[in-house]
Amino acid sequence: MPARRLVLASTSRYRRELLARLRLPFAVEAPAVDEQPHADETPAQTATRLALAKAAAVASRHPEAVVIGSDQVADLDGRGIGKPGEHARATAQLRAMSGRTVVFQTAVAVVCAATRFEESALVPVAVRMRRLSDDEIEHYLRAESPYDCAGSAKIETLGIALVESVGSDDPTALVGLPLIRTCELLRRAGIDPLASAAPEAR
Repeated sequence: MPARRLVLASTSRYRRELLARLRLPFAVEAPAVDEQPHADETPAQTATRLALAKAAAVASRHPEAVVIGSDQVADLDGRGIGKPGEHARATAQLRAMSGRTVVFQTAVAVVCAATRFEESALVPVAVRMRRLSDDEIEHYLRAESPYDCAGSAKIETLGIALVESVGSDDPTALVGLPLIRTCELLRRAGIDPLASAAPEAR
């Protein structure tokens, strides 16, 4: 039986780049779901619900495909911190996070409507931020413009200079797609990344 088509339910270039590391052929489609948190949710619950909602939305349009959805919410003392969208909000976020531990709650979900497969996993990443001066925050934001990142920091690039330590059992989760858990869910859904990966170009 031929392998099912793989679809990433995301327009994030970070998730696209991460999934491409597995060298699996995949399509990309915007899930078009409302990403506003519910009033009674924890950040972890929001991330898990949205990852499942994104995957299910695209799976409903492509029932034979295996669809990956993911979401990330920065968690500061149980309060969700989303994408800042603009400079003033990013400044406020980084000031609030300075010298504190922020838990990036990253969820991944895999859904196949045809086989009724639907599973998710949550991968928290604890990031201890350095004590940041206003000048450091301003220099960083002007240099990197991380306004599309939860918590206003691109840890995979210059944002690492803001950090004191990182703790996780899946380091790719911090960038937005936990590949260890993604591989595990794909295997359970019938796609083996090792068996299906394309040979590296030489």
